[in-house]
This record gives sequence, C-alpha cells and structure tokens, in this order.
Amino acid sequence: MTPQEIAEASARALWENDSTSQQLGMKLSGIGPGTASMTMTVSEAMTNGHGTAHGGFLFTLADSAFAFACNSYNQVTVAQHCAITYIAAGALGDVLTATATEVSRTGRSGIYDIAITRADGTLIATFRGHSRTLKGTLFPA
Repeated sequence: MTPQEIAEASARALWENDSTSQQLGMKLSGIGPGTASMTMTVSEAMTNGHGTAHGGFLFTLADSAFAFACNSYNQVTVAQHCAITYIAAGALGDVLTATATEVSRTGRSGIYDIAITRADGTLIATFRGHSRTLKGTLFPA
C-alpha cells in the first residue's frame, strides 16, 4: 500500500469506532500521511452562555483532526498532551474546519499543529497536540 492508501484505510478503521465525531456531525474532509481535516457545523447545543461556540466543542473538533492525523500510519497512537488557544469566537451556524499538520514524528512521539478556521478563513483557534504511539495497528496490514 502507498502511504496515502495507508492513511485512508487507517481513517476508515478509526472512523468506524469514533462515535463522538460522528454524533457531533463532524465530517472527515481530508486525510493524508500526518495530515487530516475535519469540519463541523456549530449547532445550538454547542453554544455557551454568551451565544458563541463553546470552547469544549472547539477543542473536540481539533482533537478529532489531531487523532486522524497522528493515526494515519496504521499505528495505534493516542494524545499525550494538548493545548488550545482561542483567538476568535465561533457563531451558531458556522461551518468550522480543523486542519491538522504534522510538525514532528520521531520514535514514538509526535507533535501536530491544528488550525480551526471559519469558512471565510478567519482563524478561530490554534491547537497543539503531542502524541504517543502504542503497540498495535488499526487494521491488519
């Protein structure tokens, strides 16, 4: 299999058991070795007391893109540490995209940067995830 085919097969296997991303209406809009993009529309249930997108849902969107990016090599990989910086407010009805990019992958450790943007390109938040690879694969090779 090519690296792209491995990334696609890994994403299919991960998506099959990812009830959180599915139930929040996320869509995997792009996948490649060390990269992933996910979209989510901000629903009324995702807004906070200020009427803006709740930070927990933004974190979840970024975390999901991070998961697909760091698991794109058919190796079971989990989050070790994550941090998010909120830059602008998301609004009800916004279609947000989280784009994950691999910064470093050495041994069992990886670092990924995720940008959450609105459809108009406005940066909503940045997220940095540190990953750790465990034993096992997502699908039989």
